[in-house]
Amino acid sequence: MRLRPYIAELDFAAVSSWINDERAHALWCANRFSFPLTQENFASVLSEHALNFGDCPFVATTDSGKTIGFFCLSVNTETNAAMLKFVVLSPEVRGKGLGREMIGLAVRYAVELACADTVRLCVFNVNSAARRCYTGAGFTEVSADENAFTYRDETWGRWHMEISK
Repeated sequence: MRLRPYIAELDFAAVSSWINDERAHALWCANRFSFPLTQENFASVLSEHALNFGDCPFVATTDSGKTIGFFCLSVNTETNAAMLKFVVLSPEVRGKGLGREMIGLAVRYAVELACADTVRLCVFNVNSAARRCYTGAGFTEVSADENAFTYRDETWGRWHMEISK
């Protein structure tokens, strides 16, 4: 697996095809992006997050170059903590340890190249597959917010997780 910067012309079609229902979409991005995902909205939100938080979008690819994962990473220079956001993996490779591998590479990038001391992320408490992936990659829960997000008739808590070098 390799990481590289997200390139809309190469990657949007793949990334936009990975989430096909509204609930999965909300679990992924807390409705920060429109559903269904459009290239214009995706680019606009990514640009807004880059300007406001320093987010840099990345993709994970197979060694042959096929796009199989996406995430954003930023580093807060005041706290020296990196933040992972919008983590998603192609459904065809889920359950095979590749999400854990992608997260491991993202953490390695954040610590070794971006010089972060800690990497943080948030995950909804009902997203058990993502929670298992992050725990498997070494993240631990540091706090939780009850009733952080409402999707239709459901209310989800949000777990704050982190890993330190």
